[in-house]
Amino acid sequence: MREVKFSLVFRDMWQSAGKYQPRVDQLVKVAPAIIRMGCFDRVETNGGGFEQVNLLYGENPNRSVREWTKPFREAGIQTHMLDRALNALRMSPCSKDLRQLFYKVKKAQGTDITRIFCGLNDERNVIPSIGYAKEAGMIAQASLCITHSPIHTVDYYVNLAKKFIEAGADEICLKDMAGIGRPVSLGKIVAGIKAYRPDIVIQYHSHAGPGFCMASILEVCQAGCDYVDVGMSPLSWGTGHADVIAVQEMLKDAGFKVKEINMEAYMEVRTQIQAMLDDFLGYYCPDLNRVNNSLLVKPGLPGGMMGSLMTDLEDNLAQLNKWKAKNGQPALTTDQLLVKLFDEVAYVWPKVGYPTLVTPFSQYVKNLALMNVIQMEKGKERWSMIGDNIWDMILGKAGKLPGEVDPEIKALAAAQGRQFLTNDPQENYPDCLDQFRSKMKEAGWDTGADEEELFEYAMHPTQYEAYKSGKAKADFEADLAKRKAASASEQGTAMPSVITVNVNGQLYRLDVAYGDAIPAQGAAAQTGAAAVQAAAAGSEDVAAPLSGKFYLTKEPGEQPRKVGDAVKRGETLCYIEAMKINNAVCADFDGVITEIVASNGDTVEEDDVIIRMARK
Repeated sequence: MREVKFSLVFRDMWQSAGKYQPRVDQLVKVAPAIIRMGCFDRVETNGGGFEQVNLLYGENPNRSVREWTKPFREAGIQTHMLDRALNALRMSPCSKDLRQLFYKVKKAQGTDITRIFCGLNDERNVIPSIGYAKEAGMIAQASLCITHSPIHTVDYYVNLAKKFIEAGADEICLKDMAGIGRPVSLGKIVAGIKAYRPDIVIQYHSHAGPGFCMASILEVCQAGCDYVDVGMSPLSWGTGHADVIAVQEMLKDAGFKVKEINMEAYMEVRTQIQAMLDDFLGYYCPDLNRVNNSLLVKPGLPGGMMGSLMTDLEDNLAQLNKWKAKNGQPALTTDQLLVKLFDEVAYVWPKVGYPTLVTPFSQYVKNLALMNVIQMEKGKERWSMIGDNIWDMILGKAGKLPGEVDPEIKALAAAQGRQFLTNDPQENYPDCLDQFRSKMKEAGWDTGADEEELFEYAMHPTQYEAYKSGKAKADFEADLAKRKAASASEQGTAMPSVITVNVNGQLYRLDVAYGDAIPAQGAAAQTGAAAVQAAAAGSEDVAAPLSGKFYLTKEPGEQPRKVGDAVKRGETLCYIEAMKINNAVCADFDGVITEIVASNGDTVEEDDVIIRMARK
């Protein structure tokens, strides 16, 4: 009787459900009950978007990882994390020195296994990370990012696994991040890998949304899979993962040896998760993420992205419908926008070379599709707004696409003077740690134990600065207050107009408004802006093309625009960070910047004035 072991993907359960992760106090509180469940040999504790979202609500992720992994290691349960290879923990590629520090920090913080993946399945990105992880003493688990296309065949994946094993990978993961791997094909992939290396450990990760996952789990286990990733109620199924109870019973019936579940502890963990949802996390978990949907088979969007997608889509839909109302057009429903988006993803994906739809490439393809939908709904051309990060993917800056880019996109690149790249992706990103050490020294910031604070700053510069200043926590608390107030309003409870936020012991008073209303302080600011506009007579407004965060730069060494700068048509003015993508805002004419209306890090809505320019 062969044993199959379980891993609880606690981080991914939350990322698949919504936008945020639990606080460190909540994580430490739930860990003992997870251990008492007695059925897990592994727990996914961190990685991927985990640390970035901690920064977004004002918590130090390094403390969180150290305290969260500790009880599992003491109990003999392995901890594992998600690792984006060239991108490490973020959306954009990293320098070599930052990637090497990454594994040293995570090992020191208590993470045993790193699950390395590249959304392009480009071995040039994965193989160096295998070496860096092993040098740091971590177990290197190399991933096959699973999707379904004419290119991604059984032989394609078996041959890719062979390359990773030959490069020193300790384990292989079938990362079926959208849950669209076909069960029989997945079984053949596992069988092919085991035929090549019978002793290699294989772990299967799948999301439940499209509906294949239970059949897929059974197929891969029958073919020789060693570990299966599972979730648990109330975050199982939907865009999340199969519940451990159902998987355990299915495998037990199929003749596998599996560990029993302490149901008293299961219910305790379930109760604590519900308390976390009620506390604040539930305000960022859309109801549609709780249900399975076979419409997800066609676009192949990953479960881990659906949490943030559905939250972000609320804002996109509101802004689009605001435009439609101004222009006498009927509003769209969430379902209508979703269907349009899914159809456009299916259209766009082959044209940009079939990247597997996993972070960051799932976001790039989804954002490109969403921008196309929004622009076309407004009567504009498809492809009229392509972010710099998306162009980097198309041009090969982050790795080789599995398929060919469509001639239409190639022609658009040529018209804009863009060049396709074939060099090693790492060559495009020079070392950066000395630069960040200098910045931290100037700011009087400690680089931290095992240089973990240096790592965090270099990995997430903008978010780290917002965390250190207190702006991240203040913005989060204000947003949460609005969401709680809106929920209370739906239940007939009065909504507050003022909230007080405690940031590092400093109290801040925030005025809150709803809908199109403007808080008192905001109204005063608008009046002041009007006076400035009058002073800059003859200037023209540059409006935000979409909702998001306003930034003057996207890279640490980039020089920001300032008042008085001469700008040519087509040159970048600033960026709007939306849906994890930096979207460049370019000048429509030759001119001079007369005013920068928005401040760095401000949340702006579509059509808000962000800059003013005078024509030359």
